[in-house]
Amino acid sequence: MKYRLEKDSLGEMKVPQNAYYGAQTQRAVENFQISNLRFSNQFIQSLALIKKSSAKVNTELGLLDKDIAEVIISVAEEIINGNYLSEFVIDIFQTGSGTSTNMNMNEVISNIAIEKSGGKKGDKKSVHPNDHVNLGQSSNDVIPTAIHIALMKSITSDLIPSLEILAKALKKKSIEFDKTIKTGRTHLQDATPITLGQEFLGYYGQVQNGIEKLTDSLKWLSKVALGGTAVGTGINTHKDFARLVCKDISDSTNIEIIETDNHFQAQSTIDAISGAAGVIKSLSLSIMKICNDIRWMGSGPRGGLGEINLPAVAPGSSIMPGKVNPVIAESFLQVCAQVYGNCSTVELSAQTGNFELNVMLPVVAHNILESVEIMAKSAVNFSEKCITDLDATEQGPNSVHRGLSMVTALVPEIGYDLSAKIAQEAERTGKTVEEIAIEKTDLSASKIKEILDPFKMINPGL
Repeated sequence: MKYRLEKDSLGEMKVPQNAYYGAQTQRAVENFQISNLRFSNQFIQSLALIKKSSAKVNTELGLLDKDIAEVIISVAEEIINGNYLSEFVIDIFQTGSGTSTNMNMNEVISNIAIEKSGGKKGDKKSVHPNDHVNLGQSSNDVIPTAIHIALMKSITSDLIPSLEILAKALKKKSIEFDKTIKTGRTHLQDATPITLGQEFLGYYGQVQNGIEKLTDSLKWLSKVALGGTAVGTGINTHKDFARLVCKDISDSTNIEIIETDNHFQAQSTIDAISGAAGVIKSLSLSIMKICNDIRWMGSGPRGGLGEINLPAVAPGSSIMPGKVNPVIAESFLQVCAQVYGNCSTVELSAQTGNFELNVMLPVVAHNILESVEIMAKSAVNFSEKCITDLDATEQGPNSVHRGLSMVTALVPEIGYDLSAKIAQEAERTGKTVEEIAIEKTDLSASKIKEILDPFKMINPGL
């Protein structure tokens, strides 16, 4: 590999000849050889968006030469459109402020801009990574702002639409199964009847609640740290810089971004991000409940509950021919476990907001953005390959009349104590509650049959 020499404040560094990044990036590459994890494209493109808007605003404020600004804007737009993403090479486990990645962006934009202007990579005179690309900014306010922007874009364009697809599929099933009676279960034991549709209505409600909480989280995330520079005081930036950059980003993305009214809070904490992580973590638990219920109801087909048939999407065993497993639900369960862990990492990282800066920003960005991405993809996959084509069987309706908790409907007529004795006798003899009630009460057979109609038990009333 051929190299060129570039300098930073610590001295000379050998940088790959064809790389557009510079000395500080190369130093970080050598310092942080920890993992294969890198910032997501969504984050990198959000960071480039800040650089683009910053150059535009700095020109409007008379702080940056128009020609320099135009070439910075042009290069930033290329990165936003997906070019040069391979130039962002630094490990997630790096400096806690993300300074290395901020400089990675500054150097890449600078060197590409220099070449476009007829110069040679590494010649910082025409377009300087700090003086021009990073003008009015600090890693300490830019990196958390980029996380907020990337997270808001991911939630609004990926996660919420995917969850809406899942909610729609669950709602459709709740209507389809509205007349499919089955035995309800509490403590994994038989309870009073419920319809399969009512159960799916509950799942729909869980997902809808998640969507509403995610929407609420956007209000917290919309307030960004940009403008606080190093410690929240705004040193070395124009007083109108952040406000105008936020407006430009809002106009270009249709996502509301506003400068925080408390820079000291915004830079020393990740409260808004950890709040969103809490919502996503809660959502993962809701999805796990849904997936596990569906796995249980689809268990069997002969030795389990067998109340629903899940779509057969793949052979289930390398040794047992004909076996089909609930693999789509299992895939989503694993995603939820990963998301739970990711969000716990974000919440733990919130503790390191020491004095004026949180120093866990890269790992926070990686975990929260990965969570949104895999949750969004799994929600669509689960909807299309599991929920949409599952069917109800006759097992649920057929087992209702044998349920011991059917006796609950008799309590207003004959009292709790006699009802309990009827249930105990039915369990001991293997007879139905209806059969024992005819033997043990003065109620007519027709009256008992009327009271024990399961469809009368699925709505409020005596």
